[in-house]
Amino acid sequence: MLVWKDEYSIGVELIDAQHQRLFEIGNDIYNLLENYLLDDKYDKIMVIIQELKDYTKYHFKTEEEYMMQIKYPKFFSQKVAHDDFINKIEEFELQDIDQDQEKYIRELLEFVFTWILEHIVRQDKLITSSDQ
Repeated sequence: MLVWKDEYSIGVELIDAQHQRLFEIGNDIYNLLENYLLDDKYDKIMVIIQELKDYTKYHFKTEEEYMMQIKYPKFFSQKVAHDDFINKIEEFELQDIDQDQEKYIRELLEFVFTWILEHIVRQDKLITSSDQ
C-alpha cells in the first residue's frame, strides 16, 4: 500500500494533489489484489486500468503544461518518461489478464507503485528544485 509522505511533495499544490490521486489509484489496485472474496476480478481490473490511463494522461498534460510554463530544461526527458508509462499501460494484453488475474494484478501493482515513487522522487522533485 502506498502512503503519501510530505517528502514526495514537489511544492506545486495542483501537481501534488494529482500525485496523491495516483497513489489512491495504486491503492485501488492493491485493495483489489487483497480482496479474497472476489473470484473474478477481470471487470474491476479493466475499470482500474482505464482510470489509470485516463488520469495519468490528464496528470501528465497538467505537469507538462506547468513545465513548459516555467521553461523546465528537462521537459523532453520527462515527456519521454510519461509517454513510456502510457505505452506500458496500453501494452498489457487483455487475454493475459483474464488467464491469470492475480499474477496480472501483482505485475500491475509493482509497475505502478515503483514507477510512481521513482518518477516523483527522482524526476518530478527536480522540476521545482534549484538543481535542475
